[in-house]
Amino acid sequence: MSQSRTMSAAESVANVAIGYGIALITQVIVFGALAIPVSLDQNLWIGAVFTVVSLARSYLLRRIFNRL
Repeated sequence: MSQSRTMSAAESVANVAIGYGIALITQVIVFGALAIPVSLDQNLWIGAVFTVVSLARSYLLRRIFNRL
């Protein structure tokens, strides 16, 4: 069964939203362990940038694989 574009987008958003939370926690731990001074605000921006890229990647790959 084929997935609609709307459902592909919804799945990608849910996946990436959960990933954003995990990424923030991981960044705080890794940057802290490496003694890289990054504020919470900077962590939020870094996570947001990677989240946008991840959302686009996830959606495009889903559409490509759905077409195949």
